[in-house]
Amino acid sequence: MLAFKMNAMPTTPHSNDPRDNPGEFLVGKDGKPLIDRYGRPIQKRSASGPQRPAPQRPQPQPQSPHASRRDDRPVRETLRPRQPLQRETYYEPRRTPSPERRVTPHDPDRPQRPQRPQRPQQQQRPRQVLPSREDRWEPQLELSPQRRIHPAQPATQPRGQRQLPKLPRPRAGCIPTLLSLLLVLVIAGTLLADARLTRVDAFPDAPVANTAGTNWLIVGSDSREGLSEKDVERLGTGGDIGTGRTDTIMLMHIPNGGKATLVSIPRDSYVEIPGYGMDKINAAFAFGGPKLLAETVENSTNLRIDHYAEIGMGGLAGITDAVGGVELCPAEAIDDPLAQLNVQPGCQKMDGPTALGYVRTRATAMGDLDRVQRQREFVGALMKRALSPAVLLNPFRLIPLVLRGSSMFIVGEGDHVWHLARMALALRGGTNTETVPIGSFIDADVGSVLVWDDVAAEQLFARLR
Repeated sequence: MLAFKMNAMPTTPHSNDPRDNPGEFLVGKDGKPLIDRYGRPIQKRSASGPQRPAPQRPQPQPQSPHASRRDDRPVRETLRPRQPLQRETYYEPRRTPSPERRVTPHDPDRPQRPQRPQRPQQQQRPRQVLPSREDRWEPQLELSPQRRIHPAQPATQPRGQRQLPKLPRPRAGCIPTLLSLLLVLVIAGTLLADARLTRVDAFPDAPVANTAGTNWLIVGSDSREGLSEKDVERLGTGGDIGTGRTDTIMLMHIPNGGKATLVSIPRDSYVEIPGYGMDKINAAFAFGGPKLLAETVENSTNLRIDHYAEIGMGGLAGITDAVGGVELCPAEAIDDPLAQLNVQPGCQKMDGPTALGYVRTRATAMGDLDRVQRQREFVGALMKRALSPAVLLNPFRLIPLVLRGSSMFIVGEGDHVWHLARMALALRGGTNTETVPIGSFIDADVGSVLVWDDVAAEQLFARLR
């Protein structure tokens, strides 16, 4: 029965199955046949037996220029046996077949490559949100107190605060334009004030020789010209309305360098009036006006009069009100109903009528000598107030002062408003005050008069020449 089966089932003499021909193939230590790189069992070489034709191998296809050099080498017909590997540890490097290479069909008996264990997936880190530039912390450098760097402050506007609108910056051409406009206004105002001045012939026909510096003859007359009955009642001047005598006579000497000197000449000074003989000096104004008064002063002092300025009672009170009042400091309480004056000692601000009564009153112990001191005090205070920023920078003060003051001043021919400004600046800068030295009081044909001390008076005037 066994023989029948063998004869009935023909066998293939050259089968490639190792199970059919176990003696024709190489086996390893474990008894299993060795396989080549293509997964086929390796046959033994036979020295005497017939050589089996080598299995047909596929012809290599033309490779691309980027193919590996290993593919260009011919495959050997016989391969050396490879070292046996354990089935579990067998590993074949991954190859990416080219499009031209054939892939052998899957052999179920071919040892499979063990799968590589997968790496544990790393936990994805949360995305870090960077702070904004405003919230970012900036380290401060340790510098000196003068050069400490502070972090930038946030530009946010706090609630509850109203943001002011930004004013446009002035253009570069606006400033010269404003300066030019201001200059034009100043020039126009100066010319207008100069045109409103009243000019008279106030200089003698035969003046004395020229002396050093500049000499002003300042006169405050008791003229009521231009005052209404209401003004006379308010100012308390009384008397007839018309040209009168001088209440104030002062000689101001401005040297070429240094402080000015303001000399008061009492109005009852007993001097010689050209063409009228000996009389009170204020009578010269009543006899011949400013021109005769200037000639009398020149002959008595030997000082040449260069400029003349006169103001009446109404003008003095008007200018005082225009500048907003002046600050005067009485040394004692004065109560004079005739001058409508009632003041207490100490510094106080006086308006026009009060200041006029202050410089006119004689209700003190020294009479006319105290009066000339108060007149010098008032003139200095008035000039200081007129040139203060509170007046010059206030158009409501400056414009009335220019318009009213220029119309109330009487000046000599050839005098202008800039000459008055020069005198005011000299008075504001501080002056040396003097009174003509008095030798005695006598009663003359013209009444009670003051006689000068000729020696002391000559020394005073000599320092001014």
